[in-house]
Amino acid sequence: MPKGKRKGKSDRGRFDGSLHTSDDDSFNDNNSVISNYSENKSVEEGEDNEEYVQEQFEDKLIEMLDGLNQKSSQGRINCIQTLRKALIKKYVPNFVRERHFTICDSIEKSLKKGGGLEKSAAAELAPVISLQLGEEDAGEMVDKTLRPLLITAACDASVGVGARAKCCHALGMMGFLSGSQLGDVLSLMQNLETIFSGSYLKGDGSIPNITSEVANLHAAALSAWTLLLTNMPPGSLTDLIDTKTLPSLEQLSELLESPHLEVRLTAGEALALIFEEGRKDNSEFADDFAIFITEVFKKLATDSHKYRAKKDRKQQRATFRDILSFIEDDIVPDVQVKFGREILVLDTWARRKQYEALCSVLGPGINLHLGENDLLRDIFEITAPIVQAHDAPAHAQQHLERCRKRLLNAAAFKARTISRAKNRDKRSDF
Repeated sequence: MPKGKRKGKSDRGRFDGSLHTSDDDSFNDNNSVISNYSENKSVEEGEDNEEYVQEQFEDKLIEMLDGLNQKSSQGRINCIQTLRKALIKKYVPNFVRERHFTICDSIEKSLKKGGGLEKSAAAELAPVISLQLGEEDAGEMVDKTLRPLLITAACDASVGVGARAKCCHALGMMGFLSGSQLGDVLSLMQNLETIFSGSYLKGDGSIPNITSEVANLHAAALSAWTLLLTNMPPGSLTDLIDTKTLPSLEQLSELLESPHLEVRLTAGEALALIFEEGRKDNSEFADDFAIFITEVFKKLATDSHKYRAKKDRKQQRATFRDILSFIEDDIVPDVQVKFGREILVLDTWARRKQYEALCSVLGPGINLHLGENDLLRDIFEITAPIVQAHDAPAHAQQHLERCRKRLLNAAAFKARTISRAKNRDKRSDF
């Protein structure tokens, strides 16, 4: 009998949520669950190969979903994080729609009973599910189910500060995507204000002494509040401020005195967005306050205090120069985002805020979703058609065809390698 360690049953097929792949592997690693793959399988047609890759990808997703119910907390966290990364890299609304009950139930359990790290992971996954589902009934159901739990966790002082900040970001994005009634949006904004109001000046006018971690929580709550502000109906902003449903401009300006950079930057963006929305209805919106706040912005745009980090000073000056230019001259610097053959122009503070928030959720997957996700294309009013391969010149088509064949051959070679490796493992065990 040959000596050596034999593989036990528990060592095979066990999924702990980790995927040892690179961005180019598309989850085609040696842990693949594809079985009985024939070496004679034809990959001549691109559609067949795409279907094969899609099936392999969905098999991996199913493994992750199965791992969400394991007893190990770290294993659940790994599965949640891996599932989130996979759904960022690929737009699969049909797959998510068919299993949204299972995913939503797992997120709900993690938010209720999980520790700080598990709550953070679940809060990061929640808005990705909403982005995959779009404006469907399933997306609204996910928002209604998870919103109370996210609010509870965000406002619970016993929960870790980092997890609370993730819940604030999730609340802002899901509230923005859901298109809820105005009353529900205002209620959520008031919950968020109870969090970032901790950075308002004290009753005696002194600056509150908070840690950098708490400051990041306040900045996250204010950022989510500002994102929800972009969904306000036209003409409603002035009335909501006058009736004190929303905080006053004076209260928000107090946040500019915070010693923490993130709070100052987020407060400046919130004020710029309020002025942008207010001036749509009234060109003389808050003119008296504008004179005061302009001086504050000028100081922040030229801040040279040595006790601040050089990088922080540079970022602050650049941001407040843009805000000052808008307050004084109604100029918003155009930012162009290229994805595929299309260009997205961010020419308002509202669009800049929405794009920034989506980037924080999708990361490098933002370009893919801008090209394929109907919800994002509706948000940014992207109507230009996507140029297909058959619209290209003849020489370009030939080049694309050669590239396609190389990719098909590479996929076939990799599939054969995986299949043979499995057979070798079985023979060695025997």
